[in-house]
Amino acid sequence: MRSTRLVLLTFSILLLSQLQAYSQISSIISKVSNPSSSEIGLGIKEALEKGVSAGTDRLSVANGFLGNPSVKILFPSEAQKMEKTLRGLGLNQLCDNVILSLNRAAEDAAQEAKPIFVSAIEQMSLSEASNILLGKETDAATNYFKSATSDQLREKFKPIIQTSLDKANATTYWGEATNAYNKVPLVKKVDPDLTNYVTQKAIDGLFVEIAKEELKIRQDASARTSPLLQKVFGYADKNN
Repeated sequence: MRSTRLVLLTFSILLLSQLQAYSQISSIISKVSNPSSSEIGLGIKEALEKGVSAGTDRLSVANGFLGNPSVKILFPSEAQKMEKTLRGLGLNQLCDNVILSLNRAAEDAAQEAKPIFVSAIEQMSLSEASNILLGKETDAATNYFKSATSDQLREKFKPIIQTSLDKANATTYWGEATNAYNKVPLVKKVDPDLTNYVTQKAIDGLFVEIAKEELKIRQDASARTSPLLQKVFGYADKNN
């Protein structure tokens, strides 16, 4: 009887010791598996850079804008009546040339935007990155990026777009379209700022593609192509 108690006591001590050891190991593993604030910052920036690279690569090829309904650039809203009138006059080819040239200009400029976006990403603080990672919005990083950099991007992107518009003959086609329309009796003359319009539409299109990449990384573990992305967004999965 006494020996049985001794065995039970010894077993209990060993079990308690193992449980304590397991608890300590679990605590260590938990701490190791949780990313540091620095890793979170680097992870968010890597995700954004991945999104920027994929987005600009998709949009900077022929038909990158033109063939993508979500970002395709059409006549400015204030000029849609002009387009309808010109097509009614049989000037379909001229209208098609305008649309083609606007999208070609944006496609030509898209690749040039990559270093501008990357530079902006590098300015993100660690605390901002942490808030973005653990926020409830699936496009939080893109929205932050948009609000923090749009003005700067527009300023830097505009001359690129202007050059691209000239290269794609958009300015020529647009001039022909507005001249033809303004000759129609009793119409209200229109001449929107083409450079500003295409600049904004090109930037909007890039953000659309970046948001797609961010959503993919957040929702699809196979899109987390580096150990850092796996660690950071795996941590976000557990805390959202």
